[in-house]
Formats: sequence, C-alpha cells, structure tokens
Amino acid sequence: MVLVTGGTGLVGSHLLYLLLKDGQRVRAIHRNGSDLSLLKKVCSYYTEDPTPLFENLEWFEANITDIPRLEAAFKDITQVYHAAAYVDFNPKNYHKLKKANIEGTANVVNLCLSHSVKKLCHVSSIATLGDAINGETITEDTYWNPEAKNSVYAITKYGAEMEVWRGTQEGLDAVIVNPGVILGEGLWHKGSGSLVKRMAKGMKYYTPGGIGLVDVRDVTKVMKLLMESDIKNKRFILVTENVSYQTFLGSLAETLGGMKPTAQIAKWKLVLFSKIDWFVSHVFGTKRKLLRTHVESLFSFQQYDGSKIETATKFTYTPLKRTIERVTQAFKKEH
Repeated sequence: MVLVTGGTGLVGSHLLYLLLKDGQRVRAIHRNGSDLSLLKKVCSYYTEDPTPLFENLEWFEANITDIPRLEAAFKDITQVYHAAAYVDFNPKNYHKLKKANIEGTANVVNLCLSHSVKKLCHVSSIATLGDAINGETITEDTYWNPEAKNSVYAITKYGAEMEVWRGTQEGLDAVIVNPGVILGEGLWHKGSGSLVKRMAKGMKYYTPGGIGLVDVRDVTKVMKLLMESDIKNKRFILVTENVSYQTFLGSLAETLGGMKPTAQIAKWKLVLFSKIDWFVSHVFGTKRKLLRTHVESLFSFQQYDGSKIETATKFTYTPLKRTIERVTQAFKKEH
C-alpha cells in the first residue's frame, strides 16, 4: 500500500488521482477539519466519473507532528509520498514552520525506517537551492548558503531535506523533487491559483523579476516515475521554463481575457507598502499581505535548470503555453 501525506493540497490531490488511476491502493493522510472535497474536484478535471477510483482510497486522519497517530498510518505501507508542508514566509511563524516542515519530515523519515518502507519521495522546493553566483543557472549542485537572506520557509524546507538525506544514510531509499512555482487546477484561493484569479480581473503593473514554472501534472508524473525506477538518493529540479513576470502575467491575461500589465512598478513603492503592511499587522493583528521577502523575489530573476530529469528518464515537460491554456480554461469554466 502507498501512503500520501498532504493529500488535500494541490500536488497531493493530483498525485492521488494518478495513483488511483493506476489501480494502486492508497492511504492518504488528512488533518482534522480538512476539506476532502478537493480530490473529487481535481479528479473531475481528468474524468467525468471518478467514483470507481475511490474504492482503492483510504482517508486516514493524522498529523505528521503527532507520532503515535502517524505511526498507525504506516501499517502495511511500502512506499511513501511526502507532500505535506506548511507554507508561510512570515518570520513570526518560524516555529510553526519548523515543527511542521522539519520535525514533521523527521517523523516521516523515522517511521519509514522503522517500518522498512521501500522508498520515499519527498516534495521540496527550489527555495532550498539558494541563489546563483554571478547570475549562473541554478542546478541540483548549487550550494545552499546559510549566510544569505533566506526566507523562513526556505530555511525549514532545507532542514526537511537534511532529514531525508539523513534517512538515506541510515538505509532509506529516497528521491527529492524541487519544483518551481506549480501551475495547476483546483486551488484558486492560494499559490499560483490565486494569481490566475487575480489576472482574470486584469493587472496594470508588473515587476522586472522572473519565475520558474512547472505543471502540477508534470510534478506528479515525475514523482511516480522516480518511485517506479531504480533511481535513488538523488534530487531533481522540476522547472519547465524560466520567464519574466511581465511575460507570464501577460500570457495569463491573454488567455483569461483580462488586462495585460503594461507599467513597471518601482521597488521603493512596494517596500513602502510592505512597511505599512507590517505596521498595520503589528497594531491590528491582521494577516500580512506583502512581506519584504515577497518584494525581493518580485525583483529577482533566478534561472533554474530542470533538464536533469529529462536526461535521467524518458520524461518530457508539458510546454508552458499548453499548461497555461489548460489551467485558465479550467478557471473560466468554474467562474
């Protein structure tokens, strides 16, 4: 049986469909109060009647930070896909991030070892790869720089990777994927989905930075492909294409029928807004809308090389244009 953590997230839900379609028996972890309806919604993007697939799915309520409950989820498990993570860039939430991303991953790794799990696939992020030196392209061999201005999210995801590599030293076979920004149908209220939603209304401004993008369907295909292969104890950047924000937002606007961004916004304006946002959040306890980390990323354009997976396997990325067209069509159909 296969165990999937993070089954109610974007990657996890698309992965569940892929595994269930393949006829695999799957146990998916969800936290108390999680919305399980996303899977049905995601499956509807692939097939009109997903009901028969659910016969091989077992939902299991557990939290990766609750070891006794998590251990019960590992009964009869042979493979684990670890897609659960806490995504937040606010420094004040560092301890929550550390507990979920580092300690949670350590728990998963330890239980994989104690239950003799054959293989683990860990979903990481390009955030753990650090910054390129002198504008060089970032590869799987780019070194993490602990002295850089890394976000709290990146720090904890890097710590999670260290737990996986520690597991490989103790005898666990594992693979790590480092996706860029993931484009996919299903979650329109956060991540790239919220950007699609925003661009449907049109956007006047853009920043001079850039972004590495990848299709959620490509991410899940690679994960399954790696788990079925003899490849172990390696990691792979998953980025289809590196594009400027102006180009990406323009492509979204074109397919959605919204207004393309035509004016570049000055960095000092976003920095000022970020400071005001901090003050309002500090005084009134509201959620931050624009962190300084976000501002820096909007004006940065790192280049990521995602070709290693194509060399190691027969995998080929979905063209970015096709992904954007599919995702935006799904959004328009629902809205």
